[in-house]
Amino acid sequence: MNFMLDFSGGVESLSPDEEKEAKEGRVGGEDVEMSDRSAKPDVSSMTVEELVAKARAPIKKEFLTIAGVRVVNPHGVTGRSEKNDKTLISKRKLKKSRLESPALGQEFNFGFIAFIAWHETGKSARKSATNICAVVAKTRDPSKCPYGDKCQFNHNLDVYMAQKPPDLPGNCPSLESGEPCSYSLTCRFAGTHKDFYVLESSKKKPSNVPANERNILRKDYQKLLWKNKGQYPKADAQLRAMGLMGKAFKLNTVDDEGPKGPDDQQVIVSSIPVTTVAEATGISGNNLDKTEQSLPGSTAKTHRTKRPKVITKGSAMDTNAEVDLNPDKNVQLEDTSFSQLLQEEGVNMPTAGKHHWRTLYLESKLNPREKKLIDFRDKLYLATLTTVGNLPFRRVCKSLGADITCGEMAMCRNLLQGASSEWALLRRHSSEDIFGVQICGGFPDHVARTAEMIERECEVDFIDINMGCPIDLVVNNGAGSCLLTKPQRLEQIVRATAGVMEHPLTVKLRIGYYEGRNCAHTFMPNLYEWGVSAVTIHGRTRQQRYSKLANWDYVADCVNAATDKLQVIGNGDIMAYTDWDEHLRTPGSKLSTCMIARGALMKPWIFTEIKESRHWDISSSERLDILRQYVNAGLAHWGSDAKGVEVTRKFLLEWLSYMHRYIPVGLLEVVPQRLNWRPPSYFGRNDLETMMASESAVDWIKISEFLLGPVPPNFIFQPKHKSNSYDQAENG
Repeated sequence: MNFMLDFSGGVESLSPDEEKEAKEGRVGGEDVEMSDRSAKPDVSSMTVEELVAKARAPIKKEFLTIAGVRVVNPHGVTGRSEKNDKTLISKRKLKKSRLESPALGQEFNFGFIAFIAWHETGKSARKSATNICAVVAKTRDPSKCPYGDKCQFNHNLDVYMAQKPPDLPGNCPSLESGEPCSYSLTCRFAGTHKDFYVLESSKKKPSNVPANERNILRKDYQKLLWKNKGQYPKADAQLRAMGLMGKAFKLNTVDDEGPKGPDDQQVIVSSIPVTTVAEATGISGNNLDKTEQSLPGSTAKTHRTKRPKVITKGSAMDTNAEVDLNPDKNVQLEDTSFSQLLQEEGVNMPTAGKHHWRTLYLESKLNPREKKLIDFRDKLYLATLTTVGNLPFRRVCKSLGADITCGEMAMCRNLLQGASSEWALLRRHSSEDIFGVQICGGFPDHVARTAEMIERECEVDFIDINMGCPIDLVVNNGAGSCLLTKPQRLEQIVRATAGVMEHPLTVKLRIGYYEGRNCAHTFMPNLYEWGVSAVTIHGRTRQQRYSKLANWDYVADCVNAATDKLQVIGNGDIMAYTDWDEHLRTPGSKLSTCMIARGALMKPWIFTEIKESRHWDISSSERLDILRQYVNAGLAHWGSDAKGVEVTRKFLLEWLSYMHRYIPVGLLEVVPQRLNWRPPSYFGRNDLETMMASESAVDWIKISEFLLGPVPPNFIFQPKHKSNSYDQAENG
């Protein structure tokens, strides 16, 4: 597929008048937005050492543009027009303008009327020519629609075909699998379909899910989740054994003296000394479980769960203390059968019989030797990446050398409620030979039940618990990084989840919550005992988010504090094979491997560089081929109809909002590029390379049009994530 760009390569020298206009913010007679870097000194007059010391990318001077003017292409045209000016408006400004709108009161006063109007508008839109009935599109026979005249969608094929946009260049993704295309006439590649694809579609009833994708939520099971009728016998038995649920929970919850066992002995429910974590985090022991009220920016109500009183074993600094969770010792119960306990909890389980719940707990608990193992050593691990780390992106990274992949973070509560959008994050492609899913939750019952459900319904090699997510929405609900300030709950979550799993359990932590108060090392001696196979340490605190450099010295301290059987994975600022070698090949390093996150977003070919130990000066045409590979995978995953094309375009643009920060190797004075380097205004070695380096969303949209055709009318793109790690507004 060949494309012609609207501007030619090379840069013409500016005349004195043009240079004066450029300094005043005008190039070629047109207004040009002044960059935020205009107040900074001219980088062309700085040495390479000064640039690197100030975290500025040392780009060769022949590729630099005029200081302070953002030039998107060699002619200095930004590509922004008044029509597309909404593209760069932030969500905050849009929300503020809406709240200040005088029509807001009218919307509230006539809310019901507005709803009726919206409903009728949507109804008429569904009846429009663009929305053809799926049954009619597949069979070409309006009489096949089971709803007949009551169908809300269009049945007129001639009208639909008259307004359908031209087919996109290339072949339908279904041709590779040999299966009939489930979109039939609505496919944007319908011209490449064979005759039998359409004629046999009504008989074969092709699914919208590709044949090479797994972990699809069954509709009958989803209905059970909607009705809150899911059953989790292993998780419930584990929670009861730990005294976190049912009869054992009620008997163990004692306000004054703590839970009691046989012979009135107190039960130990935590092996982490309170004073140890308090010294590391700077939070007093009595307030460790109340930090949700004092978290920065927290506006949510505090979520509390009843739990046994925390009693530590031995002295306050006994870091080798162990937890005795044997239910026969710790819980004094009447001779009640397991089936009676389930009936009291409202759970029907015919296979339980007359066995005591303690017997089920002991039978379901696997011996450590029976659990499956994964060797993470020296394997290239693609990190979980929200929004951009979708299945098509993981397929691209696998083709470029990634060994281990992990799905996007899924919230436990949404999975237990059967949310389709959340279950879609668990999908796995057949090319992902070592694949895990990442879940996030703030309570032991949520996480343990989710783990049991995933192992029963999905094909995974490991399950990872995210205990380092810095997002406010997650932290304010007691999950993610918030668990770093709640060591007892963190331990309960890990123990409860590990007790129900047959596959390896991994966790991801940050080095601490507050900057300067690192506490991850306090968990390292106990994680393997709790049931964790591997732990990932991100070398930043929650307060840092993604600003500043990762603290690899402290990551090394965490590795030294861990037991020999625990695999420790480092994470943070891996941008080249030299960074990989520095952390793994250094004599004395005990790291198992490193996780690659934003480095893969900016340059997914980093996996090839690491395996071949070279700095790849990739050309713009090769980068476009990678984008085309992503588009083809996206069309196969999200669909090849008009809706699937636009969903693919959306995620492609999200990826380009990170990828534009990559600076080609041939343009740098010093290699490799660092993650925190701020690129000055520069142009590439050809037109396409210049456009790929643009900071304007308008140019990202142009790149998407090369691959997916023109955008629909009134198209607006707003990046979901701010890609600049050095953006002070984002990182506080």
